[in-house]
Amino acid sequence: MSDFETIIYEKQGSKAYITLNRPKALNVYNIRMRDELYQALEAVRDDSEVKVVILKAAGDRAFCAGADLSEFLTAPSPIIARRVRFERDIWGLFLKIDKPLIAALHGYVLGSGIEMALLCDIRIASEDAQFGVPEMGLGIIPAAGGSQTIPRTINRGFALEMLLSGRWIKADEACRIGLVNQVVKRSDLLSTVENIADRIGSFDPLAVSCAKQAILRGLDMTLSQGLELEARIACRLLNETLCNDG
Repeated sequence: MSDFETIIYEKQGSKAYITLNRPKALNVYNIRMRDELYQALEAVRDDSEVKVVILKAAGDRAFCAGADLSEFLTAPSPIIARRVRFERDIWGLFLKIDKPLIAALHGYVLGSGIEMALLCDIRIASEDAQFGVPEMGLGIIPAAGGSQTIPRTINRGFALEMLLSGRWIKADEACRIGLVNQVVKRSDLLSTVENIADRIGSFDPLAVSCAKQAILRGLDMTLSQGLELEARIACRLLNETLCNDG
């Protein structure tokens, strides 16, 4: 996986690092990055040594300043565009990863950048981070899940304001409305994320996976259905643990 051009993939112990690596272009998301992210996420999904994934970005100015619309809005035909999306459903793959994903966010976190971050489980932002959904000003709507993930993460009113007005928000407001978990100094960003990753990585990976599954699947259920789901998952985890101990 050393031939990547737009990302860097590394492993350190039980942690996998995926770094967006187009700093001169503000880490703008393009087709090459989509394909390389897909490969990296597949590697993460299939690697039993990886317990936690850290998504971060190179450079000082941006986590990701959006998508390269010159590429994504010029597909040769709707049929080809649909086929390519099906074959490289990067957003669906994010959701299928059963290991915790932690996003380290700095600078511009816009458009596809915020959508990518919201597909992670935990988001830590530096004080200089700015968040926005600029699609409305371009006459389009989010196409990578933003209209669904933002209102599932924050208050509906705040979500509608962000999506409809295109207003950018700073890190402190993002934390106040629940878009990110915490805000830290830029110099402390990676170490804070790594400390969280190390703590999660110290726990049994099957228990962590089951907890993530119970939460994410349960959000789309009624409370009674969610409680039943939790009981089933807890029972399965207990049985698995007893089998392994035996």
